[in-house]
Amino acid sequence: MNKEILKLAIPNIITNITIPLLGLVDIALLGHLNSPVYLAAVALGSMIFNILYWGMNFLRMSTTGFTSQAYGAKNNEEIAFNLNRSIIVGILIGLLLISLQYVIINISFSVLSAETETEKFASSYFLYRIWAAPASLALYGFYGWFIGMQNSKYPLIIAISINIINIIISYILIYHLNMNSDGAAIGTVVAQYSGALISVVLLQKKYKKYLKISYLLSSFKKSAFAELFKVNINIFIRTLGIMLVMTFFTSVSANKSSLVLDANTILFQFYIFFSYYIDGFAYATESLTGKYKGRRDKLNLLKVLKKIFLWSFYSSLAFSVVYFLFGNSILHILTSQQNIVDYASKYIFWIWALPLVSFAAFIWDGVFVGITASKQMRNSMLIASLFVFFPVYYLFEKTIGNHALWLAMLLFLFTRGIIQTIQFKKII
Repeated sequence: MNKEILKLAIPNIITNITIPLLGLVDIALLGHLNSPVYLAAVALGSMIFNILYWGMNFLRMSTTGFTSQAYGAKNNEEIAFNLNRSIIVGILIGLLLISLQYVIINISFSVLSAETETEKFASSYFLYRIWAAPASLALYGFYGWFIGMQNSKYPLIIAISINIINIIISYILIYHLNMNSDGAAIGTVVAQYSGALISVVLLQKKYKKYLKISYLLSSFKKSAFAELFKVNINIFIRTLGIMLVMTFFTSVSANKSSLVLDANTILFQFYIFFSYYIDGFAYATESLTGKYKGRRDKLNLLKVLKKIFLWSFYSSLAFSVVYFLFGNSILHILTSQQNIVDYASKYIFWIWALPLVSFAAFIWDGVFVGITASKQMRNSMLIASLFVFFPVYYLFEKTIGNHALWLAMLLFLFTRGIIQTIQFKKII
């Protein structure tokens, strides 16, 4: 079982680390142009897409849960149905986003203020890149389905392929055709559709038996989408809760001062890097718990949970030790501004505790995705955000200042883990 866990977790971890590279490639290529306006435009445009696509992550999560359960139950029709359903929904939402592109961009720039020239190029970047939406959201479905089928190698192949194609196309368009930020957008579009095409090829190679016309036609039944909608709306609310907390964290930091914003942003990179790592184990949890639920195998479900929690605990302990020993050195790598390093050093002890405090919330999310207990995920998020994060911040902000923000964040993550532990005991 340990081999099975690592077979799923390690490729997922590598895949997760490649995800932010898609944006970093554009930033690196544009960062070497003469004018900084193109880099600012891509940063602004990418922020809009990050918000849009983060909110759509329910497509991957629900697909993994439903597919892994069907896989465990050896229900081929349901397996095929989950694939078709997720791809259809992803493409339809992508087409909807394209039809609303001018509405989205007007709302976005009414909230995100920028200089006129930056806004002009960011708008152009957005209007090119939005055409990748159907492919990008269909990829969520492919990723979720492959993970649900206990196959984390295919998402890794797809993610690496997308990044390589993005680098090549973007480089040609930016440096040889002088398309600047527009070239970066088009490179991303080509890479995303290439990724979708590669997904179809991989699907044909190993899972051809699920590609029957009868399976496809049954996917269009209205009743077939009812359970998907019920689960997805709960996951969407849960995701909005996370977005609200993260946005509040950034907004409050910015309102305090640019120094606080810079320091908190850099410290938050420690959390982001850890989250990409631990999500690899969370994805493995989704696959395995869903499979054992589908088999109605409670004994192995509990056994795999025990082992995954042990792997996650020791991994989190290792992160905490590294952050404790080398945290200040990492700060100097992330910024050369000494005043930011000095200020961030006052708060770095929160980072030492963060992996150990938060890992349970990630793993329990994986469990609840796998067994499609979306209502419990939603409730734990609402309780932790509305009754812990915000009250703790406002209660201590006047006395301990920026420390209150980090205290609220750690208690928010810790509370989610505690609540979900209690919820699981009732569910099981």
